[in-house]
Amino acid sequence: MNDTPGWASPGSAPSDGQDGAGVPRPSSPGDANDSAPQWSKDQPPAGQWQPPTPPTHDAPPPTPARAQSGPGWGAPPPHGHWGPPPAAKPGVIPLRPLGLGEILDGAVTTLRRHWQTVLTITVVVAVITEVANILVQRYLVVPPEPVHPDASPAEVLAAAGDTASSALVDSAPAALVAIAASLFSAALLTVVMSRAVLGRPVTLAAAWQEARPRLPQLLGLTLLLSAMAAGIMLVGLLPGLLAHHTGLTLLGALAALAVTTWLVIRYSLASPALMLEREGVMKSLKRSAKLVQGSWWRIFGVTVLTQIMVIFFTMIVAIPFLVIAVLASGDGMASLDSTTFEYSWTYLIIMGIGGVIVSAITYPIAAGVTVLLYIDQRIRREALDLELARAAGLSGHGG
Repeated sequence: MNDTPGWASPGSAPSDGQDGAGVPRPSSPGDANDSAPQWSKDQPPAGQWQPPTPPTHDAPPPTPARAQSGPGWGAPPPHGHWGPPPAAKPGVIPLRPLGLGEILDGAVTTLRRHWQTVLTITVVVAVITEVANILVQRYLVVPPEPVHPDASPAEVLAAAGDTASSALVDSAPAALVAIAASLFSAALLTVVMSRAVLGRPVTLAAAWQEARPRLPQLLGLTLLLSAMAAGIMLVGLLPGLLAHHTGLTLLGALAALAVTTWLVIRYSLASPALMLEREGVMKSLKRSAKLVQGSWWRIFGVTVLTQIMVIFFTMIVAIPFLVIAVLASGDGMASLDSTTFEYSWTYLIIMGIGGVIVSAITYPIAAGVTVLLYIDQRIRREALDLELARAAGLSGHGG
């Protein structure tokens, strides 16, 4: 098979309906010639069998007989050490079903071991994204108009809708650049993670050569999922917006958010499936749905925890840069209270540097967790660990 996981046929195991032919079973008792058991004719008469006489207190305790020496015999292991041998670990994860800590540790270990390739990818992507974001904020985004304190809830909601629509239109160029950059980073980081699982380094040129043929399909998958989420939100909000009913609008937004969340988790493994199994867009969606089935809540929990960690790290880095940017912009902290605050170049550049640092660290963590969730689900359901062990050159790995 190829040395990157995901491209071989899924592993197989005997099903419950097989008769077990060929499986070794213990033999029935017999004599040395494999014949039927022969009992001695000199049996004691009935009622004359006596239990052995217990030893007296004066007699020394019997000495245990020494076990017959031979290959493989020896003292038993200490208490608590019985069990299967530890799983093989050729790369950043052990080849067995993974826990939450092992998934997060695998993503961080990949960043630490292959930092040159990973940071080259993420820093380039983050710089391009931040430059586009700076230009949009400087020349396109208009600060929102303040809402009157005595405005009714309907007016507040209408103003919020106008602001969101304006921001969406203004930030469309930056969003397109961000989508293209995220596609590039996700494709390359998936290849890097697949090699890191096998314990093999990968250069940026090799990762690009391997990921480049899959970029059009990955773009189609991303656009399809984005259109699906936007359509669901539109269907949920449209009745309330047409009826000018605030409660109905909020209810539709909550329902659309719930459906969108369910679909996002259901198809969260489509991207690594598309990259590593070399399938089309629709087959990758079906593949993700099959792998997620029965494990939706587990994958949802890991994904949410990862996003919380990303948000926490973003706040730790962004807040100091925000304070420095405001202080260095010339107006001091008073700029935070200004409703007509304009983004100066100093402010945008300092915030952009903070954004690059955040993205360079969080991109590989988020992408690594997604790839490892995909590998973990295949290990649990298709014995992918056996294929990975063979690809890593490990002999005698039993899963």
